[in-house]
Amino acid sequence: QEQLVESGGGLVQPGGSLRLSCAASGSIFSFNRMGWYRQAPGKERELVAAEGSGSSINYANSVKGRFTISRGNAKNMVYLQMNSLKPEDTAVYYCNAFSNMYGTYWGQGTQVTVSS
Repeated sequence: QEQLVESGGGLVQPGGSLRLSCAASGSIFSFNRMGWYRQAPGKERELVAAEGSGSSINYANSVKGRFTISRGNAKNMVYLQMNSLKPEDTAVYYCNAFSNMYGTYWGQGTQVTVSS
């Protein structure tokens, strides 16, 4: 059974930084696409950033220039460096992984709160 485990969330002041990490464990050798979504209270889950095969990367317009996604040297790891955080970035952040053969997997989520 494939599992995605996130870490790195927490409370940070506006303008601060956080780095989220996600590690996939299980039998899938390599995912075709890994990324991050977030869901704020009362809102739908939305894509934050994702990196696919060939290093194709997508960012939500709201985080461009502030967030950076990377897959890391180890397979099935994905990171999200978040800089210049704003209160509107407050949400539960979910790791997402997609395999053409095995489908989509989600982590349990990690809370990010941006507040003074």
